[in-house]
Amino acid sequence: MYITQLHLTTKVCSLESPALKSFTSNGTEIFYRESGAADGPIILWGHGWGHSHAALDGITSSLDRQARHISFDFPGFGASPKPSGDWGTEDYADAIADFIQRKIGAPVYWGGHSFGGRVALQLAAKHPELVRGLFIIAGAGLQRKRSALDKTRFKIKVYTYKTLKFLTKFGLSKDWLQSKFGSSDYKNAGAMRGIFVKTVNEDLTEKAQLVQCPTLLFYGANDIDAPPEFGERLKRLISHAELYILDGQDHYSVLSSGRHFITSKINAFLKDTK
Repeated sequence: MYITQLHLTTKVCSLESPALKSFTSNGTEIFYRESGAADGPIILWGHGWGHSHAALDGITSSLDRQARHISFDFPGFGASPKPSGDWGTEDYADAIADFIQRKIGAPVYWGGHSFGGRVALQLAAKHPELVRGLFIIAGAGLQRKRSALDKTRFKIKVYTYKTLKFLTKFGLSKDWLQSKFGSSDYKNAGAMRGIFVKTVNEDLTEKAQLVQCPTLLFYGANDIDAPPEFGERLKRLISHAELYILDGQDHYSVLSSGRHFITSKINAFLKDTK
């Protein structure tokens, strides 16, 4: 462990909880759920790629008495339809900033898992006046460090892919190409593929350096999707950050079996910052 334009509506949605509400920002309807203590500090929550607000229910329910929670279905996930264009994480952050400014009118905390961690960095870097603190769980947004051998293998893979992609003009199956070279997330992205490609190619190092608010970083020691090394780098990049590496946890178990440790640290943080 390391120490250190907006239109609001309420809708019933058959895809998720009937308590979901929605707002529209930049022409995109975004659903969210409110829970917890009505008079507590406000924490906004963003889920990981391919998930919905429900992925964070274990965390939010453990903090129901400590905070008021607003959990989003990012556009393209859960009940929220895909945005009209291929958004990057900055666009997602701008939509959340829109919500904070017009719906809440005061700075809030942001908690994000994986993809939600990318949005966290964008939000705090571009809209610092709206963010009191960040809770980043298995946050992505940095490019992986590769050994010389891994870099060579990666370059060969990219060159091979580009060569075969050229051959699709002459009849090579695009589906076969994607099956051989695409990741599972890429293969399953469907209409979100453009957003997925844009997202994974982002390097948010410079954004992280702009984050000035207190930040708690949580990473599973066994995480291969967002390895602890990401957390170590983010701790060095963010001026007021504390890093916790959870033994025996991976990218997803941090939200279940690891949630008790995470919520205890968030609860202590909220008490200290009252």
